[in-house]
Amino acid sequence: MPDSIAGRARGVHQVEAGEAEGQRIDNFLLGEMTGVPRSRVYGMLRKGEVRVNGGRIKPDYRLKATDLVRIPPWHGPLPNEATLPKRALLDQLAGCIIYQDAGVIVIDKPAGTAVHGGSGIEHGVIEAFRALFPEERSLELAHRLDRDTSGCLVLARNRSALIELHTAFRDSTVAKTYDALVYGSWPKKLRSVRAHLDKFVTRTGERRVRALPEGKSARTEYSIVESAERASWVKAHPHTGRTHQIRVHSQVSGHPVVGDEKYASQEQLAQSRGAGVRRLCLHASSVAIPINGQMRRFDAPLPKDFVDAWQLLRTSG
Repeated sequence: MPDSIAGRARGVHQVEAGEAEGQRIDNFLLGEMTGVPRSRVYGMLRKGEVRVNGGRIKPDYRLKATDLVRIPPWHGPLPNEATLPKRALLDQLAGCIIYQDAGVIVIDKPAGTAVHGGSGIEHGVIEAFRALFPEERSLELAHRLDRDTSGCLVLARNRSALIELHTAFRDSTVAKTYDALVYGSWPKKLRSVRAHLDKFVTRTGERRVRALPEGKSARTEYSIVESAERASWVKAHPHTGRTHQIRVHSQVSGHPVVGDEKYASQEQLAQSRGAGVRRLCLHASSVAIPINGQMRRFDAPLPKDFVDAWQLLRTSG
């Protein structure tokens, strides 16, 4: 991959993917076109200004080493114009590292922290870690967590690690466990939820997911940790990695995740807020990933506000 060309205006040019093999085209462009707003990059893809081997592609297209990428004219800020993440965010995330080696970083992401900037969020996890490790040009997210979900998040430090992780996520060999608090009493016999999921955009531009037969297949296994009158504590094991999978599978089962402003009813939200719960009660508690061909498991302890939320819900009348 060529050196960064940030800080200069560039006309249309072509770049061979090379070592970027396996990377999504949207992430590739964001790395190449440093400082260009995400909305502009996605607009280029949507309008067909970006081409791969002469053809249009979608943002989730994964590059092959021999792909030739046409990059349209753009202009990014000069280095001294770029804003860096605030020191408080850098210090917070540096303290969240669970594990790191030459290929990967595993962190315990706090609830409320986005994994990347965009949509009114200036900086997220990936921007912060690129600032913490400025010499690492290949640092990328291996997967994503919703902004309000806490817990295990994996970053790749080089292309070989990213390809290994992407292959594992695509082949569903990554094992993930989530702790969730859900509204109501979860049925003991409901251990597996299979519902095809479809992404859509609301009239206000909000991205959401719904269960539709023509959507992508998805399966989540559930087990009960503890149950109370108004809420249940469950563990969820997604066998696929669809957007909002646990949140929507919980909703279609009649038991949305506590504090879920996208998929819970207003009555349910009022109930949990009245009990004093102020977060989305979903936590990625463990992840098992391949590292140099060997599976390694990492755990993120339950946050205090998650445990406190359960105490509030199980004792509320």
